[in-house]
Amino acid sequence: MNTQNSNRINKSIVTVGPLLEPSDDKDFWLSKTPSERLQFVEILRQLNYGQYQSTAQLQRILTVTERIPV
Repeated sequence: MNTQNSNRINKSIVTVGPLLEPSDDKDFWLSKTPSERLQFVEILRQLNYGQYQSTAQLQRILTVTERIPV
């Protein structure tokens, strides 16, 4: 999947509206097949984190706590 050129945001189409106004986003996504939805999720992941960031490890944080006897 080539996200470098094919997935650029067309800023001339972006609209801004009030948050309380009902949107048709749910109807749009329900009209897509599950495989199409997964393709869009992958595109959004690559746009947010980069193409190869999924191979990076998450940082693990260990916290040691003592239990208070009851």
